[in-house]
Order: sequence, then C-alpha cells, then structure tokens
Amino acid sequence: MTLRIAVALALPGRQEVIEIELPEGSRVADAIERARARDFFPGVDAAQLRLGIWSRTCDAQTVLRDGDRVEVYRPLVADPKAMRRARARLKT
Repeated sequence: MTLRIAVALALPGRQEVIEIELPEGSRVADAIERARARDFFPGVDAAQLRLGIWSRTCDAQTVLRDGDRVEVYRPLVADPKAMRRARARLKT
C-alpha cells in the first residue's frame, strides 16, 4: 500500500506544502528526506527542527498513516509570550 503524505514547511514570508507518496511503514524522517525539507533550512541544524503531524509534536521515528500532514517548524526568533507582554505594555 502507498501512503499519500503532505509535508508542510513554514518559512519567513512563505509556506510550502509538498505532496509525496511513500510505502506503508514509512516514518516522519522518510517523509522529510523525500520532500528534501532540509534544503529549505540551509545552515540550520536538522536536529534542532521541531516536527509535528497535524499540529501535534512528534519525533522523526513516528510511523506515518495515509493522509498525514508532516509539519516542519522553524526555530523561533523570539519567545511568543514575551512578545505579547511587550505589545500589551505599549498599549497602556
């Protein structure tokens, strides 16, 4: 059986969704390799990238199911909570 998988990459200013097919029993790492996701993050240590399936974090060895959407999250530039606090202070 063949699995149809989407790999979503969030980049500053754009998002890429790459549709791929993999054999049954494939893992998240296989999807990332097939989609050449590391080419989208030059200079970033691949071990530092966070991964998820449908917005739920997972690791590279998670087995995929047909229709899964693998998401590769880029490293954060700033802490979102700290940024919200700073914006709230400016409004008062």
